Amino acid sequence: MAVVAQSPEVVNTVPGRTLTESDWLSARIAEMGRSWGTTEPRVSGTLWWCMVASALVEQLACAYANDEPAPEPYLDRLDCAVRPDGGIERVHIHPEGHGLDAAPGESDAALGNACAKALRETLAAVIGPVAAVSGASVPSLWAIAADAIGNRALDVGSPEAGARLATEVGGRLPVPRFVDVDGRTFVRRISCCLVFEVPGCEMCTSCPKRPAAERTKLLARLAAES
Repeated sequence: MAVVAQSPEVVNTVPGRTLTESDWLSARIAEMGRSWGTTEPRVSGTLWWCMVASALVEQLACAYANDEPAPEPYLDRLDCAVRPDGGIERVHIHPEGHGLDAAPGESDAALGNACAKALRETLAAVIGPVAAVSGASVPSLWAIAADAIGNRALDVGSPEAGARLATEVGGRLPVPRFVDVDGRTFVRRISCCLVFEVPGCEMCTSCPKRPAAERTKLLARLAAES
């Protein structure tokens, strides 16, 4: 049976190239929509991409933050764990192309650039089909990837690492921005996950669509709670 015809309950892990297959994407995005209670592909596709982007860049942001050789996330080196709701739980990058396989004397900068080049190619290869299937705009999906890099870099305590990774990726990927509110750093988001368009859901605290003063007030409250 072809992978595209199977449900995530049966196929728990799929190769990275599957993320470019329109039929498979349509099925997973539809599952995501059912789990959230929305029939709008633009919304469910955006929510789905938020999860994929976060899982894809997590290992890279961590490597950059720790000044470690970063793996090269080419599609053919990815294994993606699929959740029952169609989302991607995590992405495993196979070690081929990792810094340990680099030529003797190859610099850390060269290794970083190799990772960034691979990520740029993978994002471009996946974002196009996701946009075509869901109706989400290509720029909005690139913006989500940038915010994902920023958030994963913050998770490991290094906003600079996220900015550096995105800068090296270049192309259509914006560089994540950050803001300090009452002693805590947040991603100053440039993307919207559209969750507020799901029945019964509200706009995220840090959503860029909130008025600036309101967003700052809510972030200050969050900073105080943590």
